[in-house]
Amino acid sequence: MNGPGFNTGIKALTHRLGLAGALCAGLVLLGACGTTEKPYVERPVEDIYNDAMGQLGQRNYENAAKGFDEVERQHPYSAWATKAQLMAAFSWYQKNKYDEAIIALDRFIQLHPGNKDIAYAYYLKGLCYYEQISDVGRDQKMTDNALKSLQEVVTRYPESKYARDAKLKIDLARDHLAGKEMEIGRYYLNQKQYLAAIGRFRAVIEQYQVTTHVPEALHRLTEAYLGLGVKEEAQTAAAVLGYNYPGSPWYLDSYALLEGVDLRPDKKSSSWLSKYF
Repeated sequence: MNGPGFNTGIKALTHRLGLAGALCAGLVLLGACGTTEKPYVERPVEDIYNDAMGQLGQRNYENAAKGFDEVERQHPYSAWATKAQLMAAFSWYQKNKYDEAIIALDRFIQLHPGNKDIAYAYYLKGLCYYEQISDVGRDQKMTDNALKSLQEVVTRYPESKYARDAKLKIDLARDHLAGKEMEIGRYYLNQKQYLAAIGRFRAVIEQYQVTTHVPEALHRLTEAYLGLGVKEEAQTAAAVLGYNYPGSPWYLDSYALLEGVDLRPDKKSSSWLSKYF
């Protein structure tokens, strides 16, 4: 069994294994060379910051954000680092990476509550939520978050240059939330679920009284109360609508509804509507 042929085969196998081993060793060395990282080189803070500003100017927002992050990473205790935190958040906002921007802004607000740009940080956070507001058919979590964040700007920094725009956006956000209530209320009304519908329209009256949806809410209340057979509340809703919005087409619709059942608008002091109008 262990003849000359056997010894020849062993030598050939040994030779092949030797070549394979050498090849593997070479590959390992090449792999090690390939994964060698460049040595860390600290750069002047002004250079890193200016490079990031250049990327921002060229609308390379993600590169800009990473550049501003590098300012803080290399020079965490410099005055530039504080500025870079806010600029990184602004770059992410410009890129429409709202989650990243909000995280950066929350960190800036927590670390630098007395910074001269803190009002802008709150305002920019509000914008991040505001620009994500979806149509009234969807969840309104972003609208709620926008409302809260923008209200902080108005409450904390009423004299800042951002407060006026924040107020305008608050009004629009509230109008949006009222629109959501109206959409749900109309659905219930169409399903003849009058009590559920009244709850939604009443919420518009009580919580969003200065929005554009109030005239329709009053008309829908007239309609829902008539559906329930609560005539006095229907008359009051129509009377309030006619008194406060006399030129509204919704009042003409409410008047026609009452006229169809031999009723007229008539405000009753016992109605819950009386204390709001």
